[in-house]
Amino acid sequence: MLLTSVTSKGQITIPKTIRKQLGIRKGCKIQATLVGDHIELHLSEVIHEQPTTGFAMLKSNRTAVPADFDPAGLLNHDRT
Repeated sequence: MLLTSVTSKGQITIPKTIRKQLGIRKGCKIQATLVGDHIELHLSEVIHEQPTTGFAMLKSNRTAVPADFDPAGLLNHDRT
């Protein structure tokens, strides 16, 4: 049995070894039930694997810039 404490906001920390075994991560839903003199926690919704990079996570309303775009071409070379 692993010991944990309650914060001033009534929150508890589920030990890391238990979180790993059950696949509990940020955003998972856990149901708490009072049974006699103890609390039972049941995992009700598991969040699937989070992406490890931010690639393709952000969306933009701007039109895409071609890969061969040269910003130097926008400079006015006629300055004399």
